[in-house]
Amino acid sequence: MKIALNEKAQLEGLARNDQEIVESLYVAHYSMVQSLIINNNGSYDDARDIFQETMIVLYEKSKSGNFELNCQLKTYIYSVARRLWLKKLARNQRYVPEVGNIAETVPVEEEVEQHQQLSNDFDMMEQAMSGIGEPCKSLLEAYYLQKKSMTDIAARFGYTNADNAKNQKYKCLTRLRKLFFSRYKPKQ
Repeated sequence: MKIALNEKAQLEGLARNDQEIVESLYVAHYSMVQSLIINNNGSYDDARDIFQETMIVLYEKSKSGNFELNCQLKTYIYSVARRLWLKKLARNQRYVPEVGNIAETVPVEEEVEQHQQLSNDFDMMEQAMSGIGEPCKSLLEAYYLQKKSMTDIAARFGYTNADNAKNQKYKCLTRLRKLFFSRYKPKQ
């Protein structure tokens, strides 16, 4: 697996002890480690300690110069934190799981279900967008996806002014909602 340029820059910044990089790693990954610890017999203090130890391991590895990341940085941080937590639990004899069996420590079924539901919802929205036809599809894409202004949209689609374009966008959005919710069946 090829390391992403952003992750390579983060590792280099961490090796230089770049404060911005360190903070961005905390912001991006702390909640994931905290959830792991809290969901597996830990406290908020334990989560802070384990994350700090994980960052130290990552810092030392990145500083060594011969560290080669062969997975996503997020995955690496998670696995280091998990191993450190399992070792701490074993030392405290609070919980001794089989290290190879991740199913015992990470409840992924719920996340997979949520991801599948979200994916289905996006597919349904894509079908609804295809179903509303032109010029509604292009108008909504220009406004919501391309972040075009109403003035730009009015000029592109031949409306006399931005207010007319705004009214048309509202009508198109109403049609899209009607089409989407006529097909949408949320999973209960």
